[in-house]
Amino acid sequence: MSAALQMTAFGLALLSTLFLLLATCTDCWMVNADDSLEVSHKCRGLWRECVTNMQDGVRTCDQYDSILADHPVKIVVTRTLLITADLLAGLALAILLLGLDCVTFLKEDPHAKLKMCHAAGIILGVGSILGLVGSVWYAVDVYMERAMLVARNVFLGVHYDFGWSCWLGMAGSTGCFMASVLLTCCLY
Repeated sequence: MSAALQMTAFGLALLSTLFLLLATCTDCWMVNADDSLEVSHKCRGLWRECVTNMQDGVRTCDQYDSILADHPVKIVVTRTLLITADLLAGLALAILLLGLDCVTFLKEDPHAKLKMCHAAGIILGVGSILGLVGSVWYAVDVYMERAMLVARNVFLGVHYDFGWSCWLGMAGSTGCFMASVLLTCCLY
């Protein structure tokens, strides 16, 4: 039973870490929702803003000026939290891989392997909370920006909704949290 839980937690952690990495690197944290003519598809990400022409499929992207430039707080905070979550999830995966029963590292000391799995679960839990806070922070900020414009009857021509990168960040963080629960609570 322990080996099955470990492998389930490892598979879930691996998939969720990939989701977090993809969310951090991709460009669709916010997508336009008001283009009634379907002429273009605009995405804003943490690193750049892209526009795809729906007629011919040509995609052009504008990189943000600099990583250190004055960006909105939602971009800076989300970048920081997601990069930290990515690093913690990667570290937890490495520790978990060494702690799996099927790996011959420290095979003669099962108690140490169990502690490694537990430590990986704690690290995954911290990373998942940071990733979830970053993703939800961004989503709430997008919602508040939209609500403020609606309340003031302001229409700028472009209306943004949550993009698939934001949802991917939330899914990856949730998966890491579930793997953390498996490793810290269910393994004992």
